[in-house]
Order: sequence, then structure tokens, then C-alpha cells
Amino acid sequence: MQPSGYTIFIIEDDQSVRDALGLLLGLRGHPVAMFADAESFLNAYRPEWRGCLLIDIRMPGMDGLALQKRLLETGCRMPAIVMTGHGDVESAREAFRAQAVDFLEKPIDHAKLMDAIEAALLRQTAAQQEERRHAEADRLLASLTPREREVMDLVVAGRHNREIAETLGISARTVEVHKARMMTKLRVENVADLVRLSLSGPAGR
Repeated sequence: MQPSGYTIFIIEDDQSVRDALGLLLGLRGHPVAMFADAESFLNAYRPEWRGCLLIDIRMPGMDGLALQKRLLETGCRMPAIVMTGHGDVESAREAFRAQAVDFLEKPIDHAKLMDAIEAALLRQTAAQQEERRHAEADRLLASLTPREREVMDLVVAGRHNREIAETLGISARTVEVHKARMMTKLRVENVADLVRLSLSGPAGR
């Protein structure tokens, strides 16, 4: 996979391992940022960062699994690859429960590492595309008038024009007008697309 502007964030307390990974990934064309412990990464972290995390489990202070969970709690969507020199089933289970892409034992197999990074960056790309879809849905939904939003909610709930008219105390013809304007603003052509867009908006998340 060609580098795509993403950064690989290495959080590893062993300097020799950290430097070796940084060199390997740098030679493969990946921008790299390195941190010696979880606390220094958290202090530097910015929500706009994109890429993937390469996290050692056993570090002084906060360990890698605790860092992984903390980042999830803060809304960080960068995928993580967890590394350990002391692999065990329970640690792997915890890592995957916290949505790790892979769990690699040291010494790190370079081919497995590159495969894991490719999978992680594909996941990051998918997450960014989803964020863009949500943002576009939010923008379109915000363009509706309160009445158009009421009509949309009832259409999505499966109500017919006559039922909507009775519920809102307006004529069926007025419902049709609001519905047509609403669908034009949202750039949808049918109810299925309308439902899909509504689920991408704040109410569907």
C-alpha cells in the first residue's frame, strides 16, 4: 500500500525497538512519530491526527491496553496494532475487545507488521469516508425547515401522505409539497435513499 498522508504513531518504551521500527517504516515511505510512553503520547495527541497506532503493551506507567481504552473513550478512531514481548491469550483478547487490528509478538515479523499496517490504514480510510458521509448528512439535514423535518421523520417512520396530513393537521397536498421540497434539498430520489441518509444524521448515530 502506498503511503497516503497518514502517520504511524509508535508508542514503545524500548528505544532500540522504537528506532528500528521507525527506520523500517520510514524506509517504506511512511511518516512516523515516536513516543517513549503512553503519557507523552496522550499529552501530544490531537483529534485531527490520522494514521494508525503501534502500541507496546508493557510500558512504565500506563500500559498499552490502558492507552488503547483511554483513546477509545476520548473518541480517537485511529486503529491500533498492539505489540508485546510477553504475549498471552488474555492480553490479546483485551486488545481485540478494544478494537485492535492485530496483536503482534516480538521480535516483530516485518511482513506481518506491514500487512497489519495496511489493514489498519484501510480501516482508517473507511472511517474517514464514514465521517465525511455523516458530515454531509448533517449539512443537508440542517437545511430543512422544521415542518420539512417533521414530514421527513414521518415518511421515514413509514407513514403515508394522508396519515402525515392528519398527524400534522395539514392537507395531503401540502404534505406532498413539503415532501418534494425536502427530498430536493436532501438530494434523494426515493424513500430508501431518504431512510439511508436519515440514519447517517445525528438521530441515526
